Amino acid sequence: MPSYVFIYHGGKSPETPEEGEKIMAEWTAWFAGMGDDVEVPGAPVGQSYTVSVDGVVDNGGVNPVSGYSVIKADSIEAACAQAKNCPMVKDGTGNVEVAQVHEM
Repeated sequence: MPSYVFIYHGGKSPETPEEGEKIMAEWTAWFAGMGDDVEVPGAPVGQSYTVSVDGVVDNGGVNPVSGYSVIKADSIEAACAQAKNCPMVKDGTGNVEVAQVHEM
Protein backbone atom coordinates (compact mmCIF):
# COMPACT_ATOMS: atom_id res chain seq x y z
CA MET A 1 0.00 0.00 0.00
CA PRO A 2 1.43 3.42 -0.93
CA SER A 3 2.44 6.02 1.63
CA TYR A 4 1.33 9.65 1.55
CA VAL A 5 2.76 12.65 3.33
CA PHE A 6 0.34 15.15 4.81
CA ILE A 7 1.81 18.64 5.00
CA TYR A 8 -0.24 20.85 7.29
CA HIS A 9 -0.68 24.55 6.58
CA GLY A 10 -2.26 26.90 9.09
CA GLY A 11 -4.11 25.95 12.22
CA LYS A 12 -4.23 28.02 15.36
CA SER A 13 -2.74 27.96 18.81
CA PRO A 14 -5.20 27.32 21.62
CA GLU A 15 -6.11 30.35 23.69
CA THR A 16 -6.87 28.41 26.89
CA PRO A 17 -5.76 25.11 28.40
CA GLU A 18 -9.31 23.80 27.91
CA GLU A 19 -9.24 24.68 24.21
CA GLY A 20 -5.84 22.95 23.95
CA GLU A 21 -7.28 19.78 25.49
CA LYS A 22 -10.23 19.90 23.07
CA ILE A 23 -7.95 20.33 20.05
CA MET A 24 -5.66 17.49 21.19
CA ALA A 25 -8.69 15.23 21.69
CA GLU A 26 -9.85 15.99 18.13
CA TRP A 27 -6.44 15.16 16.66
CA THR A 28 -6.14 12.02 18.79
CA ALA A 29 -9.57 10.84 17.62
CA TRP A 30 -8.72 11.56 13.97
CA PHE A 31 -5.48 9.55 14.19
CA ALA A 32 -7.26 6.75 16.07
CA GLY A 33 -9.85 6.61 13.30
CA MET A 34 -7.10 5.96 10.75
CA GLY A 35 -5.68 3.17 12.94
CA ASP A 36 -2.70 1.28 11.52
CA ASP A 37 -2.73 3.45 8.38
CA VAL A 38 -0.84 6.11 10.36
CA GLU A 39 2.82 5.33 9.68
CA VAL A 40 4.38 8.47 11.19
CA PRO A 41 2.11 10.62 13.36
CA GLY A 42 4.49 13.51 12.76
CA ALA A 43 4.62 16.72 14.71
CA PRO A 44 4.14 20.46 14.51
CA VAL A 45 7.15 22.32 13.15
CA GLY A 46 8.82 25.61 13.99
CA GLN A 47 9.66 28.54 11.75
CA SER A 48 10.74 27.44 8.28
CA TYR A 49 13.37 28.99 6.02
CA THR A 50 13.71 28.59 2.28
CA VAL A 51 17.14 27.49 1.03
CA SER A 52 18.11 27.93 -2.62
CA VAL A 53 21.20 28.51 -4.69
CA ASP A 54 20.78 32.20 -3.83
CA GLY A 55 21.08 31.51 -0.10
CA VAL A 56 18.78 31.21 2.91
CA VAL A 57 15.67 33.32 3.00
CA ASP A 58 13.90 34.17 6.25
CA ASN A 59 10.24 33.88 5.32
CA GLY A 60 9.48 36.99 7.37
CA GLY A 61 7.59 35.20 10.12
CA VAL A 62 5.25 33.57 7.61
CA ASN A 63 5.43 29.84 8.10
CA PRO A 64 4.12 27.93 5.08
CA VAL A 65 4.32 24.59 6.91
CA SER A 66 2.87 23.95 10.36
CA GLY A 67 3.42 20.17 10.60
CA TYR A 68 3.46 16.79 8.87
CA SER A 69 2.31 13.16 9.06
CA VAL A 70 2.73 10.05 6.90
CA ILE A 71 -0.15 7.64 6.29
CA LYS A 72 -0.85 4.58 4.14
CA ALA A 73 -3.80 4.59 1.75
CA ASP A 74 -4.94 2.63 -1.28
CA SER A 75 -4.90 5.70 -3.55
CA ILE A 76 -4.42 9.47 -3.63
CA GLU A 77 -8.20 9.78 -3.53
CA ALA A 78 -8.36 7.70 -0.34
CA ALA A 79 -5.55 9.75 1.23
CA CYS A 80 -7.35 13.00 0.33
CA ALA A 81 -10.56 11.63 1.85
CA GLN A 82 -8.65 11.01 5.11
CA ALA A 83 -7.19 14.53 4.96
CA LYS A 84 -10.69 16.03 4.71
CA ASN A 85 -11.29 14.80 8.28
CA CYS A 86 -8.28 16.66 9.69
CA PRO A 87 -9.46 18.82 12.62
CA MET A 88 -8.03 22.05 11.20
CA VAL A 89 -9.61 21.38 7.81
CA LYS A 90 -12.96 20.73 9.46
CA ASP A 91 -12.79 23.91 11.57
CA GLY A 92 -11.55 26.02 8.65
CA THR A 93 -8.28 27.16 10.26
CA GLY A 94 -5.95 25.30 7.89
CA ASN A 95 -5.49 22.87 5.03
CA VAL A 96 -3.58 19.71 4.21
CA GLU A 97 -1.34 19.18 1.20
CA VAL A 98 -1.25 15.48 0.22
CA ALA A 99 1.53 13.87 -1.85
CA GLN A 100 2.49 10.26 -2.52
CA VAL A 101 5.86 9.13 -1.21
CA HIS A 102 7.84 7.50 -4.02
CA GLU A 103 10.09 4.68 -2.86
CA MET A 104 13.62 4.91 -4.24
